[in-house]
Amino acid sequence: MSAAPTSASPAAIKPLKGTRVLSLALNLPGPAALMRCRAMGATCVKLEPPAPAAAPKGATSDPMGFYCADAYTLMHEGIKTVQADLKTDKGRQVLHRELAKADVLLTSFRPSALTKLGLGWKELHKAYPKLSMVAIVGSPGARAEEPGHDLTYVAENDLVVGLALPPSLYADMGGSLLATEAILQAQLNRLQKGKSVRLEVALSDAARYLGMPRAWGLTQPKSPVGGSHAGYGVYACKDGRVALAALEPHFAAALAEAAGLPDAQLRTMMQPATRTAIAAFVAGKTRKQLNALAVAKDIPLHTLPAA
Repeated sequence: MSAAPTSASPAAIKPLKGTRVLSLALNLPGPAALMRCRAMGATCVKLEPPAPAAAPKGATSDPMGFYCADAYTLMHEGIKTVQADLKTDKGRQVLHRELAKADVLLTSFRPSALTKLGLGWKELHKAYPKLSMVAIVGSPGARAEEPGHDLTYVAENDLVVGLALPPSLYADMGGSLLATEAILQAQLNRLQKGKSVRLEVALSDAARYLGMPRAWGLTQPKSPVGGSHAGYGVYACKDGRVALAALEPHFAAALAEAAGLPDAQLRTMMQPATRTAIAAFVAGKTRKQLNALAVAKDIPLHTLPAA
């Protein structure tokens, strides 16, 4: 008799248990990827350049430690960090000691910088044939040497609206997910084919992937989730705002009934007059009243403070 199927939360699955990841990647995408690898059971080691001599004891040279110390601390929990100046013989000895023990090397340098450090793929593969490499770059292929950052990559993919900065670092965080996926792919390839590989992850590709719904027209103004469906949008209420997501027919019907609208047919929900009516209905409600309505009528919404 076969065993009964079981279910488990993703946190209980450790697909990278027994895998050792060595990272040279600074800032956000690399450390965020390393954080996820550790959550999946990997043993993670990160090499950082030495902190400036005048820096306090225990200071990091990773810029993220200066931008946001809390974020740095969170991402490096359970990660072994070692300071090593890769421009010195002593630092390179530390690097090669760690490379000899690693299964995957994670980097975020430009290809030319890796070549100067003696970490080009051909040289690395010859010295450590069982080691895979995941290289985070800004743009793929021939554009990998171009300067750029999260903001330029999201702008390139039509994800910057007006003059406001995006509310999150989408290319960096999306890139960290692609890097984690690449590490899993590298280890799976090694299990299936017995070979190590070099995989490149481009932050611009991460932004392009996140921007696909916009490129497809899904979030353009005339689309239901771009603002034309009255049940899907952000409205002002008495003491703040509410994000309504009553898109499916049964949710739209519940919203229409609550707002006293005659029907919730798609053609009705797409009419400007319906949006005006829902805006007026919501404007007369407090966040507390809207939260109660969501529970009573099974309407997907989330209230927010005033902008």
